[in-house]
Amino acid sequence: MVRKMPPLAWFRAFEAAARNLSFTGAAGELGLTQSAISQHVRSLERRFGVTLFTRKPRGLALTDDGRRLLPDVSLAISTLADLSLAYDTGRAGTALTVAASVSIAQWYLAPGIASFRAAHPDLPIRLVTATWPDEYHRPVADVEVRFGSAPLVGRHAAALEPNDSIVVAAPGLEIDPANLGAHPLIEPVGTSDTWRQWADHVGYGGELRPQLMVDSHGFAVDLARRGLGIALTSSLIAAPAIGSGSLIRVDLPSKPCVDGYYLAVNDRDNAAAGAFARWLLGEIEKHRSAD
Repeated sequence: MVRKMPPLAWFRAFEAAARNLSFTGAAGELGLTQSAISQHVRSLERRFGVTLFTRKPRGLALTDDGRRLLPDVSLAISTLADLSLAYDTGRAGTALTVAASVSIAQWYLAPGIASFRAAHPDLPIRLVTATWPDEYHRPVADVEVRFGSAPLVGRHAAALEPNDSIVVAAPGLEIDPANLGAHPLIEPVGTSDTWRQWADHVGYGGELRPQLMVDSHGFAVDLARRGLGIALTSSLIAAPAIGSGSLIRVDLPSKPCVDGYYLAVNDRDNAAAGAFARWLLGEIEKHRSAD
């Protein structure tokens, strides 16, 4: 049986941390949190059974194992980046290219894009999904819906609203708001919005430890509506499910998100890109009004 290869994100975190000799520097470069970089590197170390860095008070130092691994990882990432650029450039053509967060694709694009296609039946559309901010480095994307913190998403990206951390669950789940820990807690990892931060912000008593950790708000919403636990998630991503009645918002305070979703139109002279951006904003407002 062939053993599954570690996720590319682990290698990218290691390579960036090795070049910067800093988890913080790697986080700034890749558009992730410092804790996400550290988690990816630890996961790679556990997988290989080696220590890749010596953690020091003022930075990192590569171990012998880390120095042996770095050249091959750097070469592989560079090769993939070159291939990706050549492929994207060669295949884009006249299509409208949209790079969007997987959560936006799951809860807004897939359910609603038929209405945009009906208004633009002759326009080819290429949809590219991504999770983390560093995956949006696609020079041919006409429209991007990025996820991350304001300093990392780019100057021309506009914040999408609403952008609050809210508590959600399936309609049939009996919940005591004073005892959330009685249920499995669902949390998107790699973001700056956690159950612990929410509890501190709203003054919730008791320690809240997540039992189900996922890599996107969309996944958190899907698990919650299937009754697998209570999710702390983005109000923007939860809005369609709440509007349809497949998810309810638990009667608890919200917290402004540190990370959020941002819309960017990279070619302001592209009429199709502008039309798509207006359509998406309309879809978000429609679900916001229904919430």
